[in-house]
Amino acid sequence: MGKVTGFLEIDRLEEGYEPVAQRVKNYKEFVIGLNTEQAKLQGARCMDCGTPFCNNGCPVNNIIPDFNDLVYRGRPQDWAQAIKVLHSTNNFPEFTGRICPAPCEAACTLNVNNDPVGIKSIEHAIIDRAWAEGWVQPQPAAVKTGKSVAVVGSGPSGLAAAQQLARAGHAVTVFEKNSRVGGLLRYGIPDFKLEKSHIDRRVAQMQAEGVEFRTGVLVGAMPAEGAGAKVTNDAQLTISADELKSQFDAVLLAGGAELSRDLPVPGRELDGVHFAMEFLPQQNKVNAGDTLAQQIRADGKHVIVIGGGDTGSDCVGTSNRHGAASVTQFEVMPQPPAVENRPLTWPYWPIKLRTSSSHDEGCVREFAIATKAFTGSDGKVSGLKTVQVEFKDGKFSDVPGTERDYPADLVLLAMGFVHPLETVLRAFGVDRDARGNAKAGTEDGSGYRTNVDKVFAAGDMRRGQSLVVWAIREGRQAAREVDRFLMGDTTLPR
Repeated sequence: MGKVTGFLEIDRLEEGYEPVAQRVKNYKEFVIGLNTEQAKLQGARCMDCGTPFCNNGCPVNNIIPDFNDLVYRGRPQDWAQAIKVLHSTNNFPEFTGRICPAPCEAACTLNVNNDPVGIKSIEHAIIDRAWAEGWVQPQPAAVKTGKSVAVVGSGPSGLAAAQQLARAGHAVTVFEKNSRVGGLLRYGIPDFKLEKSHIDRRVAQMQAEGVEFRTGVLVGAMPAEGAGAKVTNDAQLTISADELKSQFDAVLLAGGAELSRDLPVPGRELDGVHFAMEFLPQQNKVNAGDTLAQQIRADGKHVIVIGGGDTGSDCVGTSNRHGAASVTQFEVMPQPPAVENRPLTWPYWPIKLRTSSSHDEGCVREFAIATKAFTGSDGKVSGLKTVQVEFKDGKFSDVPGTERDYPADLVLLAMGFVHPLETVLRAFGVDRDARGNAKAGTEDGSGYRTNVDKVFAAGDMRRGQSLVVWAIREGRQAAREVDRFLMGDTTLPR
């Protein structure tokens, strides 16, 4: 432990942001990370608990007290060791250090009655310095196994699994239906939260480790109509499930939970009502230099975002960068408390009001509100009919006398995701659970296996919509099980 009394003497320091007026003019990252000295002081706040709850609060079980102590010690060799500790559990800390909600901090012992250690900001500082210093290098396998694995999906789960399997000596090919690698990291998360150069850098590392990426290739099929048809798909080639199973010794399904939750109310068919995952990928494509025939834009429009989560927040930030006339975000649940009841919730993730950087850029937030209908003329949306709701006896009910009309030129549905595309799972003959996800357990020794021989599933494909850090965990654990299946045993970490 670096400084025994650090948590008593040093206050938590948040990462900084560029001013709103400056950052909304572009799509670049605007978080100002901690410098070396600031990270050292924040690392000193770690209490080196006898039972570090942060480890279990983190889905990938980062060894947090160890890298906090190394950062506090502060010598170059300590920082170099810190990235080794971080990489031992997390393949992509540059992703989690930017976009993870940090459940580890909610679980921090200091959070019982104080501000938690800034674990996420320290992680961010470690990986950024590691890249700058050249400490992140390819780790190709010394011995090849002669076994081949197909990974379907290049999101965080697929990438984590592919990297682990390649380092174990297998020949890994990643299939991605879109034109660039990254899955929802690439096409769901705005560039101002995660610049895509971070993905490109990892892809280059993985290629040097022997991973082959095949983009623009659809495995199975896409739905012919409905919400599934709105999923981003740039595929120029299609490969069948049978072809994959015959060409590879194992197949890991690691696609996302891409089927957006719809809102089937009157007027849904009006032009100007779109899924968030129609809107957000288009802007990411434009930022990457693609030319679109007709981009969905918010310029000068009154925008309503339906859904109060991170995807909705991303729609708010993107709409503000387009130059929307106004942005309003709806949430069907009541407004949570500003401060959680720590004795009741710690060390678990608390329900409390969270204000994102996108909200700070300009947004009206409405809680406990439901949309009853979309209105418009000439086939275009011009407004919404809403009502306040209350949650009683396990269901929502309308509050009489609270009906209201809102103007809207663009409505973005950001209400989460239902499950992965069933057409892909059906193509492989994989059983689905009650929620429509691939049915597979997580037991050490037999986990992540589907009912189909040599076909595995992980990430959102298996567990449903979740966090990037959970996807990385599942990818790593699935890689362990695939390696065991291929070799009879495994040395990959769980």
